[in-house]
Amino acid sequence: MNKGKVDALLGIVFGDEGKGKVVDVFTPKYDIVARFAGGPNAGHTIIFEGKKFVLRSIPSGIFSPDKINIIGNGCVIAPDLFMAEAQELETAGYDLRSRLHISKRAHLILPTHRVLDRAYEAAKGKNKVGTTGKGIGPTYSEKASRTGLRVGDILENFDEKYQSLKARHEEILRHMGYTDYDISAEEQQWLRGVEYMRTFTLSDTEIEINRALAEGKSVLAEGAQGTMLDIDHGTYPYVSSSNTVCGGVCTGLGVSPQSIGEVFGIFKAYSTRVGAGPFPVELFDETGDRIREIGHEYGAVTGRNRRCGWVDLVALRYAIMINGVTQLVMMKSDVLDTFPVIRVCVAYEKDGVRTSDMPFDTASWQAVYEDLPGWQTDLTGLTSEDQFPKAFSDYVAYLEKALNTPITILSVGPDRAQTIMR
Repeated sequence: MNKGKVDALLGIVFGDEGKGKVVDVFTPKYDIVARFAGGPNAGHTIIFEGKKFVLRSIPSGIFSPDKINIIGNGCVIAPDLFMAEAQELETAGYDLRSRLHISKRAHLILPTHRVLDRAYEAAKGKNKVGTTGKGIGPTYSEKASRTGLRVGDILENFDEKYQSLKARHEEILRHMGYTDYDISAEEQQWLRGVEYMRTFTLSDTEIEINRALAEGKSVLAEGAQGTMLDIDHGTYPYVSSSNTVCGGVCTGLGVSPQSIGEVFGIFKAYSTRVGAGPFPVELFDETGDRIREIGHEYGAVTGRNRRCGWVDLVALRYAIMINGVTQLVMMKSDVLDTFPVIRVCVAYEKDGVRTSDMPFDTASWQAVYEDLPGWQTDLTGLTSEDQFPKAFSDYVAYLEKALNTPITILSVGPDRAQTIMR
């Protein structure tokens, strides 16, 4: 029997591309869907049959009744938020306990991690990163410093371990002078979440996945955020706290590089970013406002306005290179339906110097654009490529040539049915 492969679906700019919808569409082809990085700061929105679901920690394959879903060791989990998310799905009629497995090696987000997140952000003054305040950064920091708590810790002597780490956090907060907080109600809900998590399958998921691969089964690795928010390769320090790139699949699930098959890079027909940090293609005019309103560009978890701009070929080429992208998925093509001119960032420029490579720091670089004609046609009802207006086909062909990677899937609306395979 041939060994199975892990295909990766990754956001390749700043996240928020619609990975959840595509995972949901892809899931029938796979035996296992697994999250490998990130935490409840990443909201994946899925809409089908008139219902809307926002998933934060649970993989988007959970809606297929016969598929195993895994939260991998590279993730961080807040038990209270996990419980709320899972119970909402259970109320909607989805069976989780037989199909959702959680890695014992995934790290736990404590209530005091969230307080630390707010305290650290406040201490930055004008240099705020724009975190979601979900405790992600402090949790990953403790993972690196080898002082954190993991899911497996809830199975033995947990209260002692929890109180010890909580006391350490409180000491740090006192030292920072950040004492005006009360987590008593939040902590009680968090502890209920710990009890709730004990009712799930907590396992050595890296062994489970590799055994499945040895049996010839297939795995879809679901990314969180995007390449430009990767802790190593993103716009540091305005990044997430984990490796969001393809290499994170290996470390976050415990699979070898030889196990990686297709790498799907997902991006929008334009660009968005949430939070602070450099964004050379950002539009501060009426066009940017129109893209935001038409595309409903507000954070699924935070509700924050997303900053909007034209598509960025510099960032896309960089992400394709870093991840080894084999196929591209373009989302929200329909958002640009009414624009007479579509702009494409082909390079960055600073002090008379032009580059098509990603600079170390993009803060002071300006976008250089080429203009293409808009299609000014409603794409939302289209079901096949042969129905595309010529200007849209030309836009797709232009991007494919510039990125030297095929665009094999296009989304023309939020519903799972509004997905066109090429």
